[in-house]
Amino acid sequence: MRRTLAALVLFCATAAVLAIVGADDPYRFFNWNVTYGDIYPLGVRQQGILINGQFPGPDIHSVTNDNLIINVFNSLNEPFLISWAGIQQRRNSFEDGVFGTTCPIPPGKNFTYILQVKDQIGSFYYFPSLGFHKAAGGFGGIRILSRPRIPVPFPDPAGDYTVLIGDWYKANHTDLKAQLDGGHKLPFPDGILINGRGSGVASFNVEQGKTYRLRICNVGLQNSLNFRIQNHKMKLVEVEGTHTLQTTYSTLDVHLGQCSSVLVTADQPAKDYYIVASSRFTAPQVLTTTAVLRYSNSAGPASGPLPGGPTIQVDWSLNQARSIRTNLTASGPRPNPQGSYHYGMINTTRTIRIANSAGQVNGKQRYAANSVSFVAPDTPMKIADYFKIPGVFRVGSISDNPTGGGIYLDTSVMQADYRAFIEIVFQNDEDVIQSWHLDGYAFFVVGMDGGQWTAASRNQYNLRDAVFRCTTQVYPNSWTAIYLALDNVGMWNIRSEYWARQYLGQQFYLRVYTASTSLRDEYPIPKNAILCGRASGRSTRPL
Repeated sequence: MRRTLAALVLFCATAAVLAIVGADDPYRFFNWNVTYGDIYPLGVRQQGILINGQFPGPDIHSVTNDNLIINVFNSLNEPFLISWAGIQQRRNSFEDGVFGTTCPIPPGKNFTYILQVKDQIGSFYYFPSLGFHKAAGGFGGIRILSRPRIPVPFPDPAGDYTVLIGDWYKANHTDLKAQLDGGHKLPFPDGILINGRGSGVASFNVEQGKTYRLRICNVGLQNSLNFRIQNHKMKLVEVEGTHTLQTTYSTLDVHLGQCSSVLVTADQPAKDYYIVASSRFTAPQVLTTTAVLRYSNSAGPASGPLPGGPTIQVDWSLNQARSIRTNLTASGPRPNPQGSYHYGMINTTRTIRIANSAGQVNGKQRYAANSVSFVAPDTPMKIADYFKIPGVFRVGSISDNPTGGGIYLDTSVMQADYRAFIEIVFQNDEDVIQSWHLDGYAFFVVGMDGGQWTAASRNQYNLRDAVFRCTTQVYPNSWTAIYLALDNVGMWNIRSEYWARQYLGQQFYLRVYTASTSLRDEYPIPKNAILCGRASGRSTRPL
């Protein structure tokens, strides 16, 4: 009965959007049941969040412009949401799956996400966005392949692997959340997982002489990680939807929330080799885990010392980050070079400077952006905005520049004009690395350096081939600058990927606004949208 009802809901939801999404573009259908289940990634039993019984969850395979119809049934005993890191939700922030835009799925109920991977390619992931669910699983990889007629700047690999790496706690997510709710910081993580497995468990099969693509995403909670493969080089070819200059690395830093694609050729003697992920900028404590690259004709197990990697070296990482650049001659999702958009020749109309900070409010640990520590309202701001419900949020509740004052609580929303071209500078005056993500967009990472950003810092910007991505690191006591074309109307989350900091307030929302009500600018609220808080009892607009 439940499956029949779910199928009926899925059919109705699909029919409702045919008038909006491209009917000529293919549809891919997914039915997901989200449950609790016992997992043992670090050798002790934990309460994990499974999708169709899997930890991590199933990969989503798609092609540019595909419509993804994902019916999520919440079998947990608490509300649940999934967000889609890097999927831009063009004109449709209602589907973004964070609390600022989307009402949670109640226990025992379902919601059908209707996504289109419009004009996108590349490697991304999904994750549970509420509470501290991310520390229990519920995440998985997303790959968007180029359409068949669009050239890709490397030969088809013999295999294509999702590699989800991330630090992990042995404690249940409910215990971690309770620590944060009590006003305390979290301890150092207990280990690192590769595809949900502890050290030495995960393996990747290869055939000698062939080349494979590894899509490496850091889905962890707290730490940047370094990734490397014993005796093998990695050729970077894509980050978060952008084909890059094909630079070869022996080790690669992957910061929180980031995804990178590398090509690895099985060109060594036939045996097994260690794959290593280790924590960065955490010395004297350094977490290390391994997986195995297994040749099909292997003559023996992996052996010898683990390949070494950087630990505390910021300059090394900064130089590597600067070497990651856009391949200007490669086609993106459309049959034109990625470098045909000359971002460096456009004048910015606004500069926003965001400074992260840590402190206490009412005796409890909080984190902030420009001194504002975000608190969620009782109604998602996007839904309140749509129904014009007053008192949920206030535009301008976070300033364009650091205030230098103490941390205070507010529902922080910044407004920006649709079609503006702006500069955002992330200033990190703390001793810990930061990682910032922007939903709904990708941006040009034009510069990063140590110290304080000033107007003179623009002299060192890369205005030719800066990498175009959706998550960027900011090194300790440093700054990172991005250019952003505001071409996607909606309410978009800007957040720390350091998950305890995000949970305790280091995030805000960017309201990209136009007075237009045209479908060319923004879709109406989905017919099947769940309505909660002060929007309960209202009706969604028919499509």
